[in-house]
Amino acid sequence: MENRLFVYGTLRPGHAPAEIADVVAAFKPVGKGTIQGKLYDFGDYPGAVLDHETSEVHGEVFDLPDDPDALARLDAYEEFHPRNPEGSLFRRVRTTVTLLNGSSETCWVYVYNRDLPTSA
Repeated sequence: MENRLFVYGTLRPGHAPAEIADVVAAFKPVGKGTIQGKLYDFGDYPGAVLDHETSEVHGEVFDLPDDPDALARLDAYEEFHPRNPEGSLFRRVRTTVTLLNGSSETCWVYVYNRDLPTSA
């Protein structure tokens, strides 16, 4: 769905920093689920990399608030620049999420967009 987001890290309710907490507080829960990929620990934040050959990343699906600025604020927080995706820290992409009930949804997700450091 156009307004659904899969989250796995600092965008989870209760984990969002003050700068984005009001947007996250307006998320409407859909359910827990997984995406195909790998989750890396970068110290201050995690980053998922999509990969259909590896493990699953566990997270949650939410409906985004009806606020037209919500997605732009999330993009800014994740350092995703729609006009310069190659230069962004994260990219917002569509992927298939498998919910715990077995159904699947197409959702937005922020994926890490840099070379992986050896320390990750």
